[in-house]
Amino acid sequence: MLFPQLTRVAARVASRRAFSASSKQCGAHFKEGVYTNIPVKVHNRKIPFALIHFGWFTLGFLVPFISSYVQLKKSGVL
Repeated sequence: MLFPQLTRVAARVASRRAFSASSKQCGAHFKEGVYTNIPVKVHNRKIPFALIHFGWFTLGFLVPFISSYVQLKKSGVL
């Protein structure tokens, strides 16, 4: 019995809710265009972004192979 009443109250509250922004927030203007919506700098970098990106994933891929080589070398198998 309580559940239908709660759903009706929730629907009423949700229908009354109005989303709005203040005039200060509406007046903001940000740069538009390609690469402006990502949180990293892609152009005009000292180290190219692709080098960091692919270097990170290459390192992550090679760590298990390097660690297994070191462990096999320590055990005397290699």
